[in-house]
Amino acid sequence: MEKPIVLITGATAGIGAATARLLASLQYPLIICGRRKERLAQLENELKDKTNIFTLNFDVRHRDEVVKAIDSIPLEWKNIGVLINNAGNAHGLDPIQTGNIDDWDAMMDGNVKGMLYVSKPIINMMIANNQGGHIINIGSIAGKEVYANGNVYCASKFAVDALTKGMRLDLNPYGIKVTGIHPGMVETEFSVVRFKGDETKAAQVYKGFQPLKAEDIAETIRYVMEAPTHIQLADITILPTAQASATTVKRTI
Repeated sequence: MEKPIVLITGATAGIGAATARLLASLQYPLIICGRRKERLAQLENELKDKTNIFTLNFDVRHRDEVVKAIDSIPLEWKNIGVLINNAGNAHGLDPIQTGNIDDWDAMMDGNVKGMLYVSKPIINMMIANNQGGHIINIGSIAGKEVYANGNVYCASKFAVDALTKGMRLDLNPYGIKVTGIHPGMVETEFSVVRFKGDETKAAQVYKGFQPLKAEDIAETIRYVMEAPTHIQLADITILPTAQASATTVKRTI
């Protein structure tokens, strides 16, 4: 069977880039989206010999950018079969009383509102195409457990979990699958961004154990995408073996 078109947000780094590379190697046609134009062009150039690629340059936090970008998708690319809502961010690790409001806005805008801005028009395309579809939302263990100083980031990821469940209910009549994937500790740019470029502090997060890699989550995404049509993998929490909860990690040092 012809492979479905897959749209990936946050495709220029981490889990998004790893997923794009894996799916391109399997010859899925890809719409790769990102806010960093240069990185997007580099990824397109890397993958264009493996599969058909279309790029969209926008920041999920800005509704007007999202609308303009999605409206620009050519007719031949509008039959999107899989949406991977991967774009998101974490900023700061402060107690609620000293948290930075700009950081709060960035997390709520990117992790929650951005996911909604992208999802609504793609969902309506899937409904109009009347061929089912699959939405995969990348959450976090922070959407399952609140931890100290995680406050707003955890709240944003709890919202992702709730929205995933709500989508599954609302889209059930249309045969659209909805999956939530909630990783634990994955070594990507995530902690560097959270600690505002402090690579030394970010490295301490993953010290003394083997964290997940972006490629591990990409493989999980592929697995749920390729499950038989009668199977909907609804909710997956994936952790490194050394991690038992959001705050319990067995370290060797």
